[in-house]
Amino acid sequence: MSVTATATATDRRRRRRHTGVAVGAALLTLGLTGCSGLGRTAVGPVTYTTERDRVVSVNSPSVNGCHRLAPAGANEVINRTLIDMILYRTRDCTGGGTTYVATTLTDANSPRSLPWRSYRFVH
Repeated sequence: MSVTATATATDRRRRRRHTGVAVGAALLTLGLTGCSGLGRTAVGPVTYTTERDRVVSVNSPSVNGCHRLAPAGANEVINRTLIDMILYRTRDCTGGGTTYVATTLTDANSPRSLPWRSYRFVH
């Protein structure tokens, strides 16, 4: 075997190895990107009090989507998560009259106000 043939075989192995590493890195990046939004939670509890003074606590809810409160709504909401939230008076997180509740803060309605019926996280 000549020196040129040995160098060529070594170059081919090196190229295959580099190609394999590049393909592996690309697949890993695609896999991580595709799953990065799945399963994310707002670490900590959202606790609220219903009109009948029942205390409900939801621990680490998903950061995605609209979350409904009890059917009668809530008069007080405590956000002990690490993410800010928006409270809505509707069941589907739409409409005006919202309230922004920063992390670790509480919002309480006056007795004549409509109850909060849903919430969404700001992320």
